[in-house]
Amino acid sequence: MSAPDAILFDLDGTLVDSERENVESVVLAVRRLGAELETGERDFVVGHSWNEIHAMIQRNHHLSVTMSDLIASAVEEKRGILAASGYRALPGAVAAVERLGRRSRLAVVSGASRVEVQDALHSLGVRAQFQLCLGAEDYARGKPAPDSYAMAIAALGATAARCIAIEDATPGILSARAAGARVIAVRAGNFAGHDLSAADVVVDTLDEVTDPLCERLVS
Repeated sequence: MSAPDAILFDLDGTLVDSERENVESVVLAVRRLGAELETGERDFVVGHSWNEIHAMIQRNHHLSVTMSDLIASAVEEKRGILAASGYRALPGAVAAVERLGRRSRLAVVSGASRVEVQDALHSLGVRAQFQLCLGAEDYARGKPAPDSYAMAIAALGATAARCIAIEDATPGILSARAAGARVIAVRAGNFAGHDLSAADVVVDTLDEVTDPLCERLVS
């Protein structure tokens, strides 16, 4: 058996414990515009990309704000929230990136904005390990559409069936599967209780994403 062509990491809830801060930053950015997100709208933020979040906010609240302006406002709010603590790596995240990157190409495929992806990876000290980082501005349709994962696989010159996506939420799992990748779901950052059953394998933490497991999935 051989290593996967590529390991494609989701970001929030998979590498970093930042889903709650993401939700709060969007709530605060929308509040600046005079609107308030309800519980269902807050729940929608988890696992979806800025493309879909922005469309939902425009649809529900009739706000004439561009996605880039909304992102900029939310990024400012998030940086304020995380000013003291920085991004918190989920259990085994940094070690997994270093371990898996020795044998496979690595990418981040995120629904967060490009700047949020860079902020998180630099905070964790792992940016250099990733050959590719995709954020919401890089594709038209976010997860669960296959666009983001299909784009990453093509950009890396990889074979979809020999790629593994690592996810924490239902939309991401469905996106990666639709793009033809195998999927490992991780419970550690799934605070919202997303259904992970569509993944090929479900583990508790990234410590369990071992080389033998990855080899078996793409064999």
